[in-house]
Amino acid sequence: MDPILLGKAVTTAQSLPDTQGHVFLQPKFGNRHGLVAGATGTGKTVTLMTLAEGFSRLGVPVFLADVKGDVAGLAVAGAANEKLQSRVAEIGLSNYTNEANPVVFWDLFGKLGHPVRTTVSEMGPTLLSRVLELNDTQSGVLDIVFKLADDRGLLLLDLEDLRALLGLVAEERKDISTSYGLVSAQSIGAIQRSLLRLEQEGGELFFGEPALELSDLMRTTPDGRGVVNILASEQLVLKPRLYSSFLLWLLSELFETLPEVGDLDKPKLVFVFDEAHLLFDDAPPALQQRVEQVVRLIRSKGVGVYFCSQFPDDVPDDILGQLGNRVQHALRAFTPRDQKAVKTAAETFVPNPALDVAKTISQLGTGEALVSTLQDKGVPMPVEKTLIAPPRCRMGAITEAERQQVRNTSPVGHKYDERVDRESASEMLAARAETATQKTKAPPARSREQDEAEDSGFGQAVKDAVFGTKRRQGMVETMAKQTARTVGSRIGQQIVRGLLGSIFGGSKR
Repeated sequence: MDPILLGKAVTTAQSLPDTQGHVFLQPKFGNRHGLVAGATGTGKTVTLMTLAEGFSRLGVPVFLADVKGDVAGLAVAGAANEKLQSRVAEIGLSNYTNEANPVVFWDLFGKLGHPVRTTVSEMGPTLLSRVLELNDTQSGVLDIVFKLADDRGLLLLDLEDLRALLGLVAEERKDISTSYGLVSAQSIGAIQRSLLRLEQEGGELFFGEPALELSDLMRTTPDGRGVVNILASEQLVLKPRLYSSFLLWLLSELFETLPEVGDLDKPKLVFVFDEAHLLFDDAPPALQQRVEQVVRLIRSKGVGVYFCSQFPDDVPDDILGQLGNRVQHALRAFTPRDQKAVKTAAETFVPNPALDVAKTISQLGTGEALVSTLQDKGVPMPVEKTLIAPPRCRMGAITEAERQQVRNTSPVGHKYDERVDRESASEMLAARAETATQKTKAPPARSREQDEAEDSGFGQAVKDAVFGTKRRQGMVETMAKQTARTVGSRIGQQIVRGLLGSIFGGSKR
């Protein structure tokens, strides 16, 4: 299997296997992860595009974020120019032709690509707490909310479901506090406010159905090319917590879903984290430990993870030590922070006797990088100053018409473009509340017509018995005549008034 050509070495070490000085990334070590670092404008994006094209030609699907809009150029063939031809000739690329790559565009907001969705339940309380920027106490309450949903069989699909369940927790707070742990009204209110803020930022579009199926990120074309999945992130990266939490969720889902496959001839999927520092900024130790565990173990599931950031020390040391393939673009040592980053980068490479790494890092030009990849038996090669090979696609943004054309021919558009809203927690709780209201609802007020209608039945019979009819005397008339036969005593008169008074609502006098 042909390796991925990264470029041509300027200062060649004796251990380089290629006689022309070419630097390769071996496919069988593609799942040993990697790092692409360097200051803004030094060529990191072009390197990512070269890597993505190389993996795609090997039949390996790729997922990467497009934070500036220029990675979308992978979908369109490049155009020849003098500068490009000069670089091709200098590197000695054979059979170089401009061509497009098979691309599927995704977008959490559904504007620049197919909507990417997951359910609240699949996201889980840990990452959702990070998205909502909750403190430890509020995160604990969110854990209780998820546990309650599981125990009562309530589906948490979107943010409306979560809001409905928070309302239920507020209503039953005392009982829930006894059974699950203390829940305060202040914590519930804080979570509800965070949900409102997330909705105002458009985050509610991410939660719902149809949820993303991982198999749709691992497609290949009929001719064997791996599909390049590009997540439009120009707006998303402005919401760092949502951006980083989504990528961490996706990586975690891959880890939990994919089976163990051991070492393959090539990866099953390559996953690229651009702006990697956002993943670890303010991340609690438990979450960082989880990321470290996933990165370490996901290799055996055939997934290669590549981090891209300005400084190599943006990635924690425990994770940095697992990144076998390194591409370091220029760093300008203007500040103490820059100088520390240069030193860190230099110390992480296998030394090359012909190269002063620390000095070279600050002198690299655009399109040049220090490269070290894993070679035979997984041993990293000595670092090489390398001219990075240009991709065959367009190195720049695409037009809206070109993007729409790619979307129109997408194999997954019919599956994700229309939102589905099935019965879940909010609808179930609303139905239960309606049923309870009906049971406790007072009977409707009766109209005079209804009373008169009933009078024609049993009520009329009672009235006839008491007052009589034209043809028969009633109880009142009978008693009145019997009373009149008394000797006009005062007791008799009181009895008459008493009976009449009680029947007609009067009072004794």
